[in-house]
Amino acid sequence: MTYRLKHLGAAALAIALAACSEQPEGEPIVRTELGESVASEETTPEPEATPDEPEVASACRAVEFESISLTHCTADPAQHRISTAYAQSGNRFGTLNAFAETVDKRTIAFAMNGGTFGDDGKPRGYFVQAKDRMVELNRGDGEGNFYLKPNGVFFGTGGTWRLLGTNTFYSTVGDRPEFGTQGGPMLVVSGKLHPEIAENGPSRAIRNGVGVGADGKAHFVISNDPLSFGQLARYFRDEIKVPNALFLDSKSSSLWDPATNRLDKGRVGPILVVTKRESAGG
Repeated sequence: MTYRLKHLGAAALAIALAACSEQPEGEPIVRTELGESVASEETTPEPEATPDEPEVASACRAVEFESISLTHCTADPAQHRISTAYAQSGNRFGTLNAFAETVDKRTIAFAMNGGTFGDDGKPRGYFVQAKDRMVELNRGDGEGNFYLKPNGVFFGTGGTWRLLGTNTFYSTVGDRPEFGTQGGPMLVVSGKLHPEIAENGPSRAIRNGVGVGADGKAHFVISNDPLSFGQLARYFRDEIKVPNALFLDSKSSSLWDPATNRLDKGRVGPILVVTKRESAGG
């Protein structure tokens, strides 16, 4: 009797446990192991990739001429404006780096030293900034490259830029331009090399100059390696084929090109600033 009761109790217990483990009809059986987390139906979206800032095209390009490395920057009247800035006595700017800190670099195509200057930073010759004539035209004689005649003036108003010998400028230009800077010597005069410049003289230095083409574009060239006056002049005459080109300086030759993050060091006086036209009010 006792044996039968034991077996009856076990059977009843098995039936009860089976009833408890049954799932309602139509519902899936879900089993979860200990230590296993239940996956959430919601997934965290991956962050969207931040698009890279568009590359800004540089107005400057690296070139090689007679085995010399140069940087050639072009200002186009359809795309750019040109103005001047001034490293006044007391070093208001003094360097391109200091000048760069005063402007929005997004508006700048490039900037370059714009002529010789004295110990006080004052331009040695004619200098006009925003139609304000800060230094008179210098027609005097003296020592140094600036006084090697003919020297000249690079100037302009709006999108019209010109380059003339100093005496021609004096006798033919009556209206004051928006900007102007005097340098010397002329490298190319009416398509010919300056008569006093040697074909390949012994002097070698980092030098820069500017020329204006027949199409009205202004070409700024700075050497990355020391070169002679003759080599720089020939690049303007033979490669760019400008009728006139002007030497700007050697000791202060420097370039700021925001598109390539180039920012040369060194003290400057006059500065030629090429601004993107859309950033300059059209």
